[in-house]
Amino acid sequence: MSPPVLTATFARQFPNGPEIAVTDLRLGPGVTVLFGASGSGKTTVLRCLAGLDRPDSGHIQFGETTWFDGTRNLQLPARLRGVGFVPQDYALFPHLTVADNVAYGLNGFSATERAARVTETLRWLGLADLATRPPATLSGGQQQRVALARAVARRPQLLLLDEPFASLDTPARLRLRGELRQHLRQLGLPTVLVTHDRFEALALGDAVVVLHAGRNVQQGAVHEVFSRPVNLAVAEVTAVETIQPGRVLETRDGLASVTVGGVQLSALAVDGLTAHGDVYVCIRAEDVVLTRAGAEPASARNRLPVTVRSLEPEGPQVRVTLAGAFPLTALLTRSACEELGLRPGDPLIVLIKTPQVHLIPFTR
Repeated sequence: MSPPVLTATFARQFPNGPEIAVTDLRLGPGVTVLFGASGSGKTTVLRCLAGLDRPDSGHIQFGETTWFDGTRNLQLPARLRGVGFVPQDYALFPHLTVADNVAYGLNGFSATERAARVTETLRWLGLADLATRPPATLSGGQQQRVALARAVARRPQLLLLDEPFASLDTPARLRLRGELRQHLRQLGLPTVLVTHDRFEALALGDAVVVLHAGRNVQQGAVHEVFSRPVNLAVAEVTAVETIQPGRVLETRDGLASVTVGGVQLSALAVDGLTAHGDVYVCIRAEDVVLTRAGAEPASARNRLPVTVRSLEPEGPQVRVTLAGAFPLTALLTRSACEELGLRPGDPLIVLIKTPQVHLIPFTR
């Protein structure tokens, strides 16, 4: 039997505020990321799915069960949706122990079953030794695991996580991403995770829904959406580092030649391209390869001379800004920067593979 799929089309209008409206939203197995900038509607969508907020119109369906139907004035209460919800601030009860926080949502179970569920869940998440501690004595990562334990102890059919790393510092976020991904894989629950962090989306998501100005503007596999945004709005929301205007010279055999900044690049042709048509040329920083002059492979189709402008450490990576025919950004590991001996002012050659130059026609 295939796992249930959540489908939704609904709108939520706030008084004197924005309208949040999603269309043909489809959430299947694995982890689906709701991605967008602050104010794009991510948390509102999540709360409507959880039953904590009521849309003004539309419908929400989970498998064979209708959760919301505006035309029939039907709103299934949150407690009957079988949803586990982890809010941004974890919402742990300060006067209860870790074990009592986890047990709080198990009303209706026998005392024996509650104790068994709590013990099993705490052990699975490595919290057994903390069972008698109050939340205030725990680290941010430990509090996150307690909140996750409380959400999954009831064995929900859908898990919702709202910015699970929002209250953690950068080192803790980096450390806990892999841990959370492992837990989610072990659970095997359909999961919806809200984030505005691209690296979190890439690390945790199987699919992504991009929200912009209260609308879902693109949905698909994470790497496909982030590598091939359908329009300029998505490219900006997903933080494509290089977006430059260009013009198509010709298309042939599935490839396009485009001029940008006075140089010619090769890219994959996409729907909507016309000869001499204007496009946005999009290149992600992680797709930019740097090498010294003379060391580049002869087969490289896109080769550009550049000069290093600056190097900015970002955790285990370094963001390298480059000056050339048009501004470029590269994202390298620290070890790669050290091997190249990069310094501001260094002349380099940029290599970019043809499939990693993405074109968006101006009309989109």
